[in-house]
Amino acid sequence: MSEQALIRVRDVTKTYRRGGEELRVLEELSLEMQEGSFYALMGPSGSGKTTLLNLVGGLDRADSGEVWVGDDELNGMAGAELARWRADHVGFVFQGFNLIPVLTARENVELPLKLAPIGAKRRREQAEYALELVGLADRAKHRPSQLSGGQEQRVAIARALATDPLLLLADEPTGDLDRASADQILDLLQRLNGELSKTILMVTHDPAAAERAQTIVHLDKGRLGRLEHPAAAPTATTGS
Repeated sequence: MSEQALIRVRDVTKTYRRGGEELRVLEELSLEMQEGSFYALMGPSGSGKTTLLNLVGGLDRADSGEVWVGDDELNGMAGAELARWRADHVGFVFQGFNLIPVLTARENVELPLKLAPIGAKRRREQAEYALELVGLADRAKHRPSQLSGGQEQRVAIARALATDPLLLLADEPTGDLDRASADQILDLLQRLNGELSKTILMVTHDPAAAERAQTIVHLDKGRLGRLEHPAAAPTATTGS
């Protein structure tokens, strides 16, 4: 495998235990992903998509094999070290927006910055810049109940971007949205990849969403299936 790839997954196996039963989710999986690219993970339920995303993001550990992100091998990190690495390098976007209802959009975006060694003024500036990136500078003082579902997800993306992470990991980011709102989120992800060169790994069941990526990675029963390169991913609109 190339040493130049940003993400290098090598012979990874992951098994979950439920009661007395073992469920093998990933089986000696090897895969690499280049920096600055947009990848979509597809496959049937139980194929290991979210598990792979969690391993790359340092939310879980492989039973065997190696998971490299840049020069860091995640399986070799202790708990506190891994948590620090996660905070510094990864932005997460989930299907549920996970916003704090009593906080404004800006305050929600500031949350991950509270772990950073910066002052309140700098936190506010970074949060406002992240909201500007996602087209919601004028909604900074709105609470989640005052936003549409698509706007809430854009706030969640701004929160993921606030620390300028190396990786943006998205687990079904359009799953709770209507088609129009989903397309706006996908436009935004494409723009972040194209204009800011963010490396994005997205889990999705939606073929239309996957087509926005540069590479579609198909998983089947914990193993790597085929890699697909959409002929021409739609260009993001400027209004997203």
